[in-house]
Amino acid sequence: MGRPPTKLKGPAWPARAVASAMPRGCQRVTDSSEVCVDALAWLGGQGRDPSVAAEARALSLLDANRGILRDFEVDASVRRRGGASVIELHTSSRVGAFPLVSPLTGRPDFGLVIEPRFEWPSLGAVLATTGFRVVPRLLPLHELPQSERHVPRWVMSSVVLARMQALLDRLARRFTVTEADLSAPRGAVRWERYANERIAAGRATEVPCAFPDLRDDEDLRAAIHATLRAQRDALLSQRAAGAVVLQLLARCDELLARVRGTPPRPARSATFDGWKRRPMTTAAYREGLQAIEWTADERGLAGLSDLEGLAWMLDMEAFFEAWVETLAERVARATGSRLRVGRRGETRASLVWHPSHAGSLRSLVPDAVLARDDTVLVLDAKYKRHAEQIDRDGWARVTEVVRERHRADVHQALAYSTLFDAPRVVTCLVYPTSDEAFRSLVERGQVATRARVPAGHRRVELAIVAAPMSASPEETTRALEGIVRAPLA
Repeated sequence: MGRPPTKLKGPAWPARAVASAMPRGCQRVTDSSEVCVDALAWLGGQGRDPSVAAEARALSLLDANRGILRDFEVDASVRRRGGASVIELHTSSRVGAFPLVSPLTGRPDFGLVIEPRFEWPSLGAVLATTGFRVVPRLLPLHELPQSERHVPRWVMSSVVLARMQALLDRLARRFTVTEADLSAPRGAVRWERYANERIAAGRATEVPCAFPDLRDDEDLRAAIHATLRAQRDALLSQRAAGAVVLQLLARCDELLARVRGTPPRPARSATFDGWKRRPMTTAAYREGLQAIEWTADERGLAGLSDLEGLAWMLDMEAFFEAWVETLAERVARATGSRLRVGRRGETRASLVWHPSHAGSLRSLVPDAVLARDDTVLVLDAKYKRHAEQIDRDGWARVTEVVRERHRADVHQALAYSTLFDAPRVVTCLVYPTSDEAFRSLVERGQVATRARVPAGHRRVELAIVAAPMSASPEETTRALEGIVRAPLA
């Protein structure tokens, strides 16, 4: 299960690190890294040689959880280091938390929490700035063993609010029997009530009627209203976390305005059972009901509450692509460019193979394309470490694996430059960076580095751009604006 040393796709791992132990069988690691977990300390071991027993348990653990490890793109293997058995974990760009089934008990006694290598407060600001285009995905798995609070509580709120918005957007309407006093009779007239109550009171124009009316599901709207109020109360206690919570509060208030006419009322278990039995339900409906239940039960993402945590996943590649899309929108407004986005399928270019059944890659999809006058700017988001490694160590001192990965990125960017017939095409590889590394690049004037590419009568340029994972994108957007406006001499 080990990763081939020359594989081009995937993260560039730093030196091995040691995983951080968490209570009750959970381990905490970071994305795009290689870490070692002491098998004996984590899984235990008995007998004459506990280390050998721990190694056997580790092998059984990986075998029993091969599927979920594959879903999170975690390569795992058991090794001997210094006489001890260790589990090597090579994490990808997917972060989250998930349970691991014990081969001894068959229960989810263990768990793995993969955190972003960038700090959550910074990612929260980015999440808010992108308009919550990408939020964590909750997984239908067993809950994790109890863990410490390593994920901000507002992360759960971002998931629930996204689900409530989707549910409100798709809320099914149905006929319900409504009773009301009408001046023009409709449906069944309640004649006895009309004669004894309305006529006697001199209100002959108020006719009590019962009639079918097409309305939103009031019980579900009431449960949504109660869920939104609970989330708002939770967010109010987290205002010190910064702008991300304030934006979530604003989003929550917008959703509350949509259910203002329905009093909040938590759903009873029998009502939930009825909702779940409805035929032809959509994914938004099912996920919305889950979020309502989670809020009612006060359960949270693994790592944020004292209760057992829900399993979840967030693809940091998709997260970073959403961030680059946000930067592209800012540059488009500042430069008067037309923006097309790969996430919406607007930049897809099909490859036509002959014969048609042959070939491999079927299309090229740049993440964002800006067009202005005679210039096209192509942005390709790369959630990888090797740009920082090359900047820190220099091209001559990085490993050949890092060089090959970077060459593959450059070749992909140059392939994008062939898709456009504009007089000037600039393809940009956008890499994430920490705030500390970015400050160094700003001081050296190297937020963007550029090169001319020989291309006959066309002007083709290649740029490598640093984008910090924080809510301060001004330097990056300024560098991109300069690329659009000023060709290389």
